[in-house]
Amino acid sequence: MTHKSDSFAELIDADGLRDELSALTVDGDGSDPRIRSNVLARLKTAYQYGRDEVERRLREDGGGVLCAQRLAHVQDEIIRIIYDFAIWHVYRVTNASSAEHMAVVAVGGYGRGTLAPGSDVDLLFVLPYKQTPWGEQVVEYILYMLWDLGLKVGHATRSVNECVRLSRSDMTIRTAILEARFLWGDEPLFEELTKRFDEEVVKNTATEFVTAKLAERDERHRRQGASRYLVEPNVKEGKGGLRDLNTLFWIAKYAYRVQSGSEMVKAGVFSKREYNRFAQCEDFLWAVRCHMHFLTGRAEERLSFDIQREIAQRLDYTAHPGQRDVERFMKHYFLVAKDVGDLTRIVCADLEEKHVKQTPGLSRFLGVLRGSRRRRPLDGSVDFVIDNQRLNVTNESVFKRDPVNLIRIFALAERHDLLFHPDAMRLVRRSRRLIDKDLRSNPEANRLFLNILTSRNDPETVLRRMSEAGVLSRFIPDFGKVEAMMQFNMYHHYTVDEHLLRAIGVLSELERGNRGEDHPLATGLIKEIQNRRVLYVALFLHDIAKGRPEDHSIAGARIAKRLCPRLGLTAAETDTVSWLIEYHLLLSTIAQSRDLNDRKTIADFAAVVQVPERLKLLLILTVADIKAVGPGVFTGWKGQLLRTLYYETETVLTGGPSHVGEGRVAAAQTELAKVLEDWSAQEVEDYHRRHYPAYWVRVDLDDKRIHANMIREADKSGDRLATRVATHAFEGVTEITVLAPDHPRLLSTIAGACSVAGANIVDAHIYTTTDGLALDSIFVTRELPDDADEKRRGERVTKLIRDCLRGKEKLPESVAHKSSGRNRARAFRLETEVLVKNAVSEQHTVLEMAGLDRPGLLYDLTREISALNLNIASAHVATFGERAVDVFYVTDLTGQKISNITRQANIRQRLTEAFDGEGRARAAKPGQRAVVAAK
Repeated sequence: MTHKSDSFAELIDADGLRDELSALTVDGDGSDPRIRSNVLARLKTAYQYGRDEVERRLREDGGGVLCAQRLAHVQDEIIRIIYDFAIWHVYRVTNASSAEHMAVVAVGGYGRGTLAPGSDVDLLFVLPYKQTPWGEQVVEYILYMLWDLGLKVGHATRSVNECVRLSRSDMTIRTAILEARFLWGDEPLFEELTKRFDEEVVKNTATEFVTAKLAERDERHRRQGASRYLVEPNVKEGKGGLRDLNTLFWIAKYAYRVQSGSEMVKAGVFSKREYNRFAQCEDFLWAVRCHMHFLTGRAEERLSFDIQREIAQRLDYTAHPGQRDVERFMKHYFLVAKDVGDLTRIVCADLEEKHVKQTPGLSRFLGVLRGSRRRRPLDGSVDFVIDNQRLNVTNESVFKRDPVNLIRIFALAERHDLLFHPDAMRLVRRSRRLIDKDLRSNPEANRLFLNILTSRNDPETVLRRMSEAGVLSRFIPDFGKVEAMMQFNMYHHYTVDEHLLRAIGVLSELERGNRGEDHPLATGLIKEIQNRRVLYVALFLHDIAKGRPEDHSIAGARIAKRLCPRLGLTAAETDTVSWLIEYHLLLSTIAQSRDLNDRKTIADFAAVVQVPERLKLLLILTVADIKAVGPGVFTGWKGQLLRTLYYETETVLTGGPSHVGEGRVAAAQTELAKVLEDWSAQEVEDYHRRHYPAYWVRVDLDDKRIHANMIREADKSGDRLATRVATHAFEGVTEITVLAPDHPRLLSTIAGACSVAGANIVDAHIYTTTDGLALDSIFVTRELPDDADEKRRGERVTKLIRDCLRGKEKLPESVAHKSSGRNRARAFRLETEVLVKNAVSEQHTVLEMAGLDRPGLLYDLTREISALNLNIASAHVATFGERAVDVFYVTDLTGQKISNITRQANIRQRLTEAFDGEGRARAAKPGQRAVVAAK
């Protein structure tokens, strides 16, 4: 599919270069090492000039396919020149035999006449018979020259017979030769290869080839993440990428015997408009890929965060209100990927209808194939029929006559669990313009849509088909505004629209009980809620206002108030949906960034929720929302935090205790005494006096028992430093308990040791005994699936903690070394925010910090807090992609809140510097002594 321009000749002066190289051999043979060195140097200069000129033109005209063709042209000429030099000046044969002929052939992607800056150069050296010494020498000379030029060359040397034989058995070789392009040498030999390949390999084997290519595509998609909406897509191999377009062309070339993309229109595969979309997608993807290779200086195929912004700028994208330049570029990328998906479905549908009949091997990929066509009426419908087990229209006027049918067809497919016939989907796409203001306000259309959205079967799949057909974005225009919208951060794995559809899928699975083991509370609660449709509507709309200048939760709530009545929801239902959207982040935020043992945290949250039903709805929505963000985002630890907040809040909402009383402390002490069976009454009484009231009401009974025995053993051994490791498989964390003499730098030391050991802290519970010991429980993310392996990993971390506390490890240097590695978050720019809050807790000042995450951050923050003479009561660490949110409950050294305005300002300044890494030098100054905290 190449269309060379005369300007290509300006990229490299092939004739002039040949003359220059020939002139180098006037005083010697071309095989002379000195002459070869001079030849190589001249080729390098010409080749680099050509590539530099190609990049300049790409920056100038933006032509992606043109760039790839220009690079292929430069490569073509270099190979031709090397070949000519080899046979005329190095291995010249005056009277060549029939065996001493060769065709140099480009195969694979290079065979299409397109080449990316960092791509491999795939060559096939075709011989008439078996290899000869002359042929072996020429091939070796060409390859070594190309390698010395710094090129990655894939190559094979085969006779015509070998090519044909291997193509029959090896689908990779068959695909490579399918795209073979003559470069230089004996052209009749190449023509013989293509003729025999066509007659002996391709003929009557379309089904076999198409089946293999679609299976290969599906496996490739599985490896790349099975979604075209991943926010760091693979431009070449990912779903909706260049390889998908290549696959379409391979299939068309094989099944329809076309030689170019434009011939696909003549063959009836594409309409002219569809082919134009094909060409536009190809050009855009090639432009992105070429820019990526030029920018990174390597064959980089993943459009990662650290290059997205610069690629956007190279392609001249600019920022708009609510969307950065990089987000607008990535939206365009995902719209192109969506178009590639549409084109794939069109080609597969055409294959099904015209070319593949009764082929079991293809049925997995193309659905029920058209053999003996069977049509039967669909019960209760005059506009739709079941055609080969698929939903089809009775005629092409069904949508024009009644536009509600554009929604009804999806409702019928959902109700009867039917696939869509390709003819019906093509007609739907052509009829999208019928979705106007009148249809959007039609009560029947909205009723049908609400039925689809709240289906008890598989609403995600039908909504996805509506989206792919372009119906969903026209029927719900606000959904169209977030279609293909990416958020430039490391937290969200998918585009906004993909996230919303996946969230509906997660919710449906929860309702069907398919995720009970992972989410027991949400699975149980969803059976108890009074109105399930408010939950589905709220989840579908919760991020509908992303990409706007204002808070998307507030704007989304306003959209819900406008849209819900249209969908048929009552005023009360609309109010609930609007509330859920406005507060859809609240449960997660409080669970991950607040001390859930602080009664004010629970009381304040309960005041917002007010009624148990809303608490249930919010918990279920939060689980589905987080789960749909991406693989691995919802962890067992997050689930535990959500459950804890839910149960504590439910207790308050149903009239349970909301404050800490002396009775609860006494009851907790009595409860512990009962399980300390081998302790004397005096030992128990003495132990009771070693803890402050907060400890008794916050810690679980089992943990109290473990702590008591741990402290008792430390007393007996005389070693006031002890550690313990416990794995929590369901929560996905490992708990490290440290007993040590209390001092302000204790948590900082533990955090630094964990950073050096590569252990990610997610939470910390900190208690101090009345006799000067600190009892800190640190929760780190679990890394290994086996409990025994994970426990050994935890023990390695605790050994490092003990070494650091005993001064055997120089922690600042170790953390600095660990922090100097590659940090993906550096691709982002976030302003650090430090808040000092006294209204959040009754006993503590809450320091809330958010900004760009980096290695060693928690260590720097805790060191600075200790340098500020603050005691940390609890720490809550959350990471949302590149954004870290760290919250500390602190007091001054007398146990009081920080109320002085000047001191608060100093804390904000110092912690901002520490967050940004500017406070490390000051915190490392010698001479600072530990201060024993009195509580």
